[in-house]
Amino acid sequence: MARTDKNALPKDFETALQELEILVADMESGRLNLEAALAAYKRGSELAAYCQKTLDAADQQVKVLDNGVLKNLDTGEVDD
Repeated sequence: MARTDKNALPKDFETALQELEILVADMESGRLNLEAALAAYKRGSELAAYCQKTLDAADQQVKVLDNGVLKNLDTGEVDD
């Protein structure tokens, strides 16, 4: 995956999550030297914060759409 700026914010949640998964796999593999592992940890922290912020915003949108009332998933008949 070619990136011109590794510190740039990702374009969307899915891209951030994919990059985070790659970083975690690299760190878990033990192939990174100390400097690379620290850089990966820093970038991973940034990506995790971005993902959490994005999820929080989506949660707020759902709450607004539901007028702040969380509803149980009803798999039965639809009320008209």
